[in-house]
Amino acid sequence: MASLIYYELVKTFRKLRTYIGFLVILVLVPLIYWGFSLGGDNWVDNMTRGLQNDFLFVGSLFNGWLVSNMIMRSLFVHIPFLIVLVAGDVFAGEATGGTFRMLMTRPPSRLKLFTAKVISTMIYVVVFIAFMGIVTVSLGLIWFGGGDLFSFSPEGISIISADDVWWRFVVGYGLAAWAMCTIAALGYMLSTIVENAIGPIIGAMAVVIVSLIISNVPIDAFEAIKPYLFTTYMDSWMDAFTQPVDWKHALEQSGILALYFMGFTATAWIIFSRKDILS
Repeated sequence: MASLIYYELVKTFRKLRTYIGFLVILVLVPLIYWGFSLGGDNWVDNMTRGLQNDFLFVGSLFNGWLVSNMIMRSLFVHIPFLIVLVAGDVFAGEATGGTFRMLMTRPPSRLKLFTAKVISTMIYVVVFIAFMGIVTVSLGLIWFGGGDLFSFSPEGISIISADDVWWRFVVGYGLAAWAMCTIAALGYMLSTIVENAIGPIIGAMAVVIVSLIISNVPIDAFEAIKPYLFTTYMDSWMDAFTQPVDWKHALEQSGILALYFMGFTATAWIIFSRKDILS
């Protein structure tokens, strides 16, 4: 199994499309930080203008932690596309290349091959999210320095002390990685259905976009649908930046995502196990 996972990782990281997400992060994050450097203080002043009548802010709230947090909030709307770009090719790519017949002539069972592909996809997701976290946080602190974190959440506004911030980003990116694993599971589930990687990529993104719209648009007609959409629970990472951390809510959200992950994966296995790839 270890050898299978290794070879699946080699195949994944030999493909150019695997590095599109990493390249996007390396280009987009510095570009956003450059924009913040030109007017970040004014942006924070405008954001807190309504609070300045009731609170006295000493020093600057604009720092690397704040910018890194804002990057998390903005980019995670677009990160699913970079995830399914790889996950949607896991099975469909083999079918397109006609390599499944060759793989099935080897001793490893279909279940072992499926498991290796799932595990290697999850490893890619974790590596990619960790890379994003390291780039955004380290570059933010180098560019803008550290300090207390001024954080917005649905429950209100929190000011988190500088020595209490770093571990929240670790937890936040960990929860975000789990949410992206659910997206990846949707991608490789659709990848087992067709023989062209474009279909699963477009299909998964269509599902994510429609679900995100329904989950976030405040329309009464959508309220009954929201609890059944996995995108409703993808913001569990934001609980890491509440004061105090809402561990119960974060675990509940992650648990529901786990059910979707297992459902997508089980469906993918049923389709793959019955797929005619030998004739």
